[in-house]
Amino acid sequence: MADVIVVGAGVVGAACAYYAARAGLDVTVLDRGPVAGGTTGAGEGNILVSDKEPGPELDLAVLSNKLWRELADGVDFEFEAKGGLVVAETPAVLEQLTALAVKQGVEHTLAGDLAAYEPHLAQGLAGGVFYPQDAQVQPMLAAARLIRAAQDRYGHQKVRLRTGVTVTGFLRSGGRVTGVRTSEGDLLAAAVVNAAGTWGGEVARLAGVHLPVLPRRGFILVTEPLRTPLVRHKVYTAAYVTNVASDNEGLETSAVVEGTPSGTVLIGASRERVGFDRTISLPVLQRLAAQAVALFPVLRDVRAIRTYCGFRPYCPDHLPVIGADPRMPGLYHACGHEGAGIGLAPATGHLLAQLLSGQSPSLDLGAFRPDRFPAEAHS
Repeated sequence: MADVIVVGAGVVGAACAYYAARAGLDVTVLDRGPVAGGTTGAGEGNILVSDKEPGPELDLAVLSNKLWRELADGVDFEFEAKGGLVVAETPAVLEQLTALAVKQGVEHTLAGDLAAYEPHLAQGLAGGVFYPQDAQVQPMLAAARLIRAAQDRYGHQKVRLRTGVTVTGFLRSGGRVTGVRTSEGDLLAAAVVNAAGTWGGEVARLAGVHLPVLPRRGFILVTEPLRTPLVRHKVYTAAYVTNVASDNEGLETSAVVEGTPSGTVLIGASRERVGFDRTISLPVLQRLAAQAVALFPVLRDVRAIRTYCGFRPYCPDHLPVIGADPRMPGLYHACGHEGAGIGLAPATGHLLAQLLSGQSPSLDLGAFRPDRFPAEAHS
């Protein structure tokens, strides 16, 4: 019998397992697919404070940023502390970006000379804001290596990983969760963590509780590897911040461009709610490419070699679900992070481990409580 069963082996589930094991708990991680086989494997690996409005999510992001840097000191997952550059096309937009940066209260610099940051940026942009704390990881590597690090540091008997195992229901006794039913049989545990990402709502339903986690599709273009890096930082336009906070079900795109250690350039970002439809949309890809070229004209002659899509776990209020579920004792949630799951994973795992080990969480989790949604919010 485990102390904790974590449902989901994406980066959030991996972080939950790592910090729970560090707290001295026995952990079993379950996933119906491979490690990072869902949203994590289709992400860019962003660790951002720049795109968060002041409030609980920004507080979570600042904590997570610190924890990522601590983890990177001993675990190799291609952590790049390269910083983020948010650019404005017009003086009016630059004024808005500057005002947001002041309200956020995180480290930033006004980037009047954009060419000093990115020599290949388009001419005529009004300016930008540089956030040195923004960073990037290789998300699949991060998930896999966090689980491996937990096993190596705290014992393979303390951290067990079982892939290809589907959770089909929950075990209950005395009005609380005592484990899960799976395709491989029943498993007992003192607590169960729902870290199923975009499928967190489905797992919650198996436990008889409601979470309105919905898929929000996004595409990424990947270029051929470049011999000479063209993009030094994560670079995106102000429209990205607006799209992140949008409730629009239709297609929204904004220019997001960044390089990787392998020499490729990742190009995003699109958002649309189309269920779990994985159909490749050429118009969306064309729009992403055009936006990237408008931002970095030098990319016009660079070939795109592949594309992939993923589903962000979207909640109606754009905040993740983190904490104990008062409707079902023994059940905890760590899902609904939308496009910020990779960045927020360590803080989520750290805070849940504090709860699971009987400590008070170091951040107030009230804004992320699982029972905050009315039943009619689900659609």
